[in-house]
Amino acid sequence: MIAPSPQADPRGFLRALFDAAVKRALPEHNMAAFLPPPPRGRTVVLGAGKAGGAMAAAVDALWPKEAALSGLVVTRYGHLPPAYGSRPGHIEVVEAAHPVPDAAGQRAAQRMLELTRGLSADDLVLCLISGGGSALLALPAEGLSLDDKRAVNQALLASGAAIDEMNCVRKHLSAIKGGRLGALCAPARVVTLAISDVPGDAPELIASGPTVPDPSTCADALRILDRYGIAISHAARAGLESGAFETPKPGDARFTGHEVHLIATPQQSLEAAAQMARAAGLAAHILSDAVEGESRVVGGVHAAIARSVARRGEPFAKPCLILSGGETTVTLSPEAGRGGRATEFLLGCAIALQGEAGVHVLAADTDGIDGVEDNAGAIVGPDTLARAGAHGLKAQDFLDRNDAYRFFEALGDLVVTGPTFTNVNDFRALLIL
Repeated sequence: MIAPSPQADPRGFLRALFDAAVKRALPEHNMAAFLPPPPRGRTVVLGAGKAGGAMAAAVDALWPKEAALSGLVVTRYGHLPPAYGSRPGHIEVVEAAHPVPDAAGQRAAQRMLELTRGLSADDLVLCLISGGGSALLALPAEGLSLDDKRAVNQALLASGAAIDEMNCVRKHLSAIKGGRLGALCAPARVVTLAISDVPGDAPELIASGPTVPDPSTCADALRILDRYGIAISHAARAGLESGAFETPKPGDARFTGHEVHLIATPQQSLEAAAQMARAAGLAAHILSDAVEGESRVVGGVHAAIARSVARRGEPFAKPCLILSGGETTVTLSPEAGRGGRATEFLLGCAIALQGEAGVHVLAADTDGIDGVEDNAGAIVGPDTLARAGAHGLKAQDFLDRNDAYRFFEALGDLVVTGPTFTNVNDFRALLIL
């Protein structure tokens, strides 16, 4: 892939960087090196996540044709790769709702539990896990309803809680996440192939770790719920307070011999973008692949760094590219409009940049969907606020009501890719010329 000139076409250059980052994380490019050999017994494939369909297609294409293969994977509505839909493989792929779970996700999770019955030590369970699996594997703990799960999920999404906090709660209110699926596969060998969408790449956090033992506790989940003032049903609180909803812990014998491999990570995608920038003659700097915090605040911090580079050549000399990844959060106002983490970050960044000359910024979610919208993200340039003013748009008003999507839509600055069939979380690129 050849990128446009950053000086002649900064917007096109930033978009090419994003495309390179996404390409690096596609399952078809990363799966082969991690597939185990077929076992003496059966191979059962189970999985969940926004990349689930693409991961299943990659396994189906790479698995030895003479070896038996079956299983079930759940992905988000609209995230089934077109090629897989026209050429169904041995692995069934179904779709369900994200980020708020629905009955289709509940049915898929129940069917997965049923597929673990009767497994032997000669069998292999190949688990394909990617971001989004927490909502897609929607099987409530005993005594809870799907409505209970939906209500907690919606409250967590609106609260500004970090991803590790949200997943801690989700695990303990689930009958399949937090290692429970992996424990039920015993005595079969379990190999988990994961695409990381979490800061730090901790396997127990990716999709709430359905096949990985969980170090967090019911008490941790209660503290998080209380910290954010999230009400839960009497049955949910009783299960947490009594410890009845506790998850399998590290050291549990049922996980003996299990393997976990990360086939794609945020850092790898940032490095792919950095390599493209360096090939174009730019110095490229990766701040971190694990940036968290309130999106608009993180946007302001990135803007401060870019302005320092533009005005004083510190901490980096210009021209240069600054990259970061991770997962920021958005605390929704009561009158929240439309938008996701990427556009909220960009609106906060644009306001803080105040039209700084020579600074161009792209932020997007690598799954192609920013929140629940139809865009991956957007682009900010030195003229963003001036063009907004010419349209009668006040950036701060849009930020105050979490309405960044409509702000960038009005300017024609949204980045729209459709589902990318992978997910390594937020991608942010600041080009300072």
